Amino acid sequence: MASLSSCVVSSLKIPTPSQTHRLLGSKLPQSHSFSAQTLRSSSSSRPITPNKFTSTALLSNKIQSSSEPAKSTKVQELFVYEINERDRGSPAFLKLSKKEENALGDLVPFSNKLYTGDLQKRIGITAGICILIQHVPEKKGDRYEAVYSFYFGDYGHMTVQGAYLTYQDTLLAVTGGSGIFEGVSGQVKLHQIIFPYKLFYTFYLNGIEDLPAELRGKPVAPSVTVEPVPAAKACDPSATIPNFTD
Repeated sequence: MASLSSCVVSSLKIPTPSQTHRLLGSKLPQSHSFSAQTLRSSSSSRPITPNKFTSTALLSNKIQSSSEPAKSTKVQELFVYEINERDRGSPAFLKLSKKEENALGDLVPFSNKLYTGDLQKRIGITAGICILIQHVPEKKGDRYEAVYSFYFGDYGHMTVQGAYLTYQDTLLAVTGGSGIFEGVSGQVKLHQIIFPYKLFYTFYLNGIEDLPAELRGKPVAPSVTVEPVPAAKACDPSATIPNFTD
């Protein structure tokens, strides 16, 4: 057995340091090449170095990982108005609980229009569903678990999930997105102005590049009287984002 092992080891072609250096690229410093890292056979003292395929694969992975851009750690704020203009048949109330008052299991699918925080441009729509978790009569409202998306035309979309209380502000998690929002995380504050017709959102977003200027206008302070500018409400091309979602 010892002689067979010696034959196998002695038949391996061990690249010299200069050959390994040429294999990995002449521009790499000598200290970056694989050299005297030894693996010894139990029956032979002859060193075995990593073969060229392993060396090349490890180097390739290192270069690829170092070239990937790091996610932004900056928190960006984004302000959005959601307005129900009573022209989308929303919301629909599905009384699955079969009870007279609101109760666990009732469903509320919805879709409303979205405008930039400065109310100058139509963005798109919301689309999602709320599951009634608890009726809170002493606060004249309800607690829902909400799962829905914000659609921003060509810019992509974001998804959120969390508690939606009809009687106070709440925070929901930003769970993902597409387009310019790919890789996004963070949270969004939901401010109820008039339930269920007028809401104001403040997003705190991580992990994405700087938002387009047209989405970052100075927000109009929330109030029951706020309305989008007429051009945005009429979906005039000058007051919409590219291919806004309708």
